Amino acid sequence: MLFPPRLAPLVFSVLMSVYMVVLMTFVITWVNTGLVEGFLGRWWRAFYIAWPIAFALILVGAPRLQRLAAKLIRQPAR
Repeated sequence: MLFPPRLAPLVFSVLMSVYMVVLMTFVITWVNTGLVEGFLGRWWRAFYIAWPIAFALILVGAPRLQRLAAKLIRQPAR
């Protein structure tokens, strides 16, 4: 184990935000500009602008959304 359990929400938020922002900024930059010269620079700019925002939103929103999802899931009959 690399991190203590108390850091689980932070580790999850970092991993989820990097995963989502890499994929989303890549696809959106590709769709808007194509895979032409300067693509990686445009993608990197989109990434470093979007990542802190996504990280903060996931850090704050994930616990609330997990609780909401748990309420929306029907419990199996016993």
